[in-house]
Amino acid sequence: MAKKDLRINRGIRMKEVRLIDDKGEQLGIVAIERALTIAEEAGMDLVEVAPNSKPPVCKLLDYGKYKFDQEKLNKESKKKSKQKRDKEIRMQPRINEHDLQFKAKHICEFLEKGMKVKVTIRFRGREMAHTDRGKDVLNRILEILDDSYIIENPPRMEGRFMSMFLRPKTKKDRS
Repeated sequence: MAKKDLRINRGIRMKEVRLIDDKGEQLGIVAIERALTIAEEAGMDLVEVAPNSKPPVCKLLDYGKYKFDQEKLNKESKKKSKQKRDKEIRMQPRINEHDLQFKAKHICEFLEKGMKVKVTIRFRGREMAHTDRGKDVLNRILEILDDSYIIENPPRMEGRFMSMFLRPKTKKDRS
């Protein structure tokens, strides 16, 4: 990973450093002035790659290219890292049957794609007195979905919202 605090050339304040050339071969422990001279002659930068070791390890390299390569590696690792795969479906306790079927279809599609789904019922005003209706809606959703899910978190109230988490069944869960 590229560190913002990498010291280069004259920014290195040690008397001597362990020097590695651009081919990766160790040149041994060298005085800093000698290391800077070697770097200038080679047309490269002296970069402190391991500042915590005794003496610090410095490498001869093209610093601009090094930074570019590090940024490229960071971008690649971000691409490969797993993105958050959660979806949320919101509805109200007084949802009609067609809308409920439509939302259930979307939930089913998300589960088939391997995403977790948070199903949320939002209560407004006096609907808070009838939270049992919200529970009925969530149970109706579960009936529509058949058995293609696992309830990760059962329905529970969070302020004015009642929600539950569903996740798709894995191969291990099906057997």
